[in-house]
Amino acid sequence: MAQPKYITKIDQIKEIPEDERERLRPITEKFVFRVNEYYLQLINWEDPDDPIKNLVIPNENELSEYGRWDASDEDTNYVVPGCQHKYETTALLICSEVCGAYCRYCFRKRLFRNDVKEAMSDVDPGIEYIRNHPEINNVLLTGGDPLILATKKLRYIIEELRSIPHVKIIRIGSKLPVFNPMRIYEDEELLDLFREYSTPDNRIYVMAHVNHPRELTAEAKRGFQALHDAGVMVVNQTPVLKGINDNPDDLTELLDELSWAGVTPYYFFINRPVAGNNDFVLTLKEAYEAVEEAKARTSGLGKRIRLSMSHTSGKIEILAIEDGKAYLKYHQSRDGNYGKFMVLDCPDDATWFDELPGNEAYWKMPTKKTEDVVSVNQMSDMPQKGQRRAPRKQQTS
Repeated sequence: MAQPKYITKIDQIKEIPEDERERLRPITEKFVFRVNEYYLQLINWEDPDDPIKNLVIPNENELSEYGRWDASDEDTNYVVPGCQHKYETTALLICSEVCGAYCRYCFRKRLFRNDVKEAMSDVDPGIEYIRNHPEINNVLLTGGDPLILATKKLRYIIEELRSIPHVKIIRIGSKLPVFNPMRIYEDEELLDLFREYSTPDNRIYVMAHVNHPRELTAEAKRGFQALHDAGVMVVNQTPVLKGINDNPDDLTELLDELSWAGVTPYYFFINRPVAGNNDFVLTLKEAYEAVEEAKARTSGLGKRIRLSMSHTSGKIEILAIEDGKAYLKYHQSRDGNYGKFMVLDCPDDATWFDELPGNEAYWKMPTKKTEDVVSVNQMSDMPQKGQRRAPRKQQTS
């Protein structure tokens, strides 16, 4: 396969003026930088506010004081290293710590710290946990980006999961369909794997991360078609982000083009309050109004989208924000509160569930299920070079 060249140093991008590269270099020492030549060609360098540029090129405000490394306390979801079990029927395998490029807003940017080891190449402890928990009927492969793994490694993971009778759905969270679509349509071994294991009774889903309609190139659509032809179901999820896709025109176009390409609009997310994300923050009211305006212009297919917050306590759907009130519902709940309806005051400047007065009545901070995973929020704010913190070895009983 002819794969695009990957770029990991900001100095390699000559379209950025030298003085700006100098200012951005310290940012890349804290928040890792990675992009590829294919994706760089989508940037309009003549536009200082280009959304594709904002998505992957560092911005100086990343170093401003804002948020936490692990804003949804995912350290409390781990049951064994590399495997999270937050919701009863769903398990996550964190099986990759690399992506086709690094989104500047990434809610898991902690995985790319060189002193953190959450993603596990050894997935066997996680698979064994899933095998022993029959309530788990769907598994999400995530990271990082699982599709950047070698196809041989993906085959091993999928074959193991398909050997577990109670696992009905395998999901793969990936931005490679737009970061590097050639990885999909040029790899016949990958497509053969999908054809073999995405069956009429037990489908494989790719949870694509398309943030902006300009990412839907001819190559991306060819990749989606290859996935469809291999029997894979494709849906899309994206946060709504200031400077990237907060324009209702862009959101409408995104919903339309995804629907036309046979990619189901699945989730719009509120930006998580993650360290480095200050430039992307919208208020809840701003995000809600942009989404509602876009939904008003699109078909019923586009209107399937849900606007949610991936909070420590669960996925909280925003049903409406009106007259200073937020109307919310637990779409998923770690504590079994699915469907719980909430009406809370919503200050105009509120950007997250924790900022809504009275939110604390509906949830409590969970405790960790295992001490074998490091809590990044308790580590130094600045990554420590050459000190990768691996999980402690699992004890067998």
